[in-house]
Amino acid sequence: MRKYIIISLLLLVNTANSEMIIDNLENSENRNWVYFTDNVMGGVSTGTFVYIDEDGENFYRMTGNVSTENNGGFIQFATRVDNIDKGLQGIKIKVRGNNEDYELHLRTKFTPAPWQYYSSKFKVTNEWTEILIPFSSFKRSNFYQPKKFNPSSLRSIGVVAVGKDYQAEIDLGRIELY
Repeated sequence: MRKYIIISLLLLVNTANSEMIIDNLENSENRNWVYFTDNVMGGVSTGTFVYIDEDGENFYRMTGNVSTENNGGFIQFATRVDNIDKGLQGIKIKVRGNNEDYELHLRTKFTPAPWQYYSSKFKVTNEWTEILIPFSSFKRSNFYQPKKFNPSSLRSIGVVAVGKDYQAEIDLGRIELY
């Protein structure tokens, strides 16, 4: 009986340590996000990306007009990540927005071109919600990429409004790997 209890406690300790905060918005020095639109490829989508401190709640807000004109169709903010633990299972985000679908885009050391990424959709509501997105739900953008990726090869995470003509508004209050 004693062995079982000790082993269980060790597993709990390992599980508790298998989270990696990407940005909890508490440290003002830890804001390394880049905003860009389809303008880099000739598209015409427009928007903004700002940091907001509202009533003690810190979050990022991306708003804009996503347009599929001129072969476009996205606005995005992304951050670089390094030294990912192989034992992690997915991404946890705290978000709210305008009841639209958005995507997380993951880039790895094996997806060097801008059109290469792994994506997973999620829907936001106008209330803060915590969403868990397992790595197994991410799909490759091109057939020549590996079907699955190893989380330790992850290099960036992007929050993206993409794929249709619409008004985007999404707030991100926290992002971490679990």
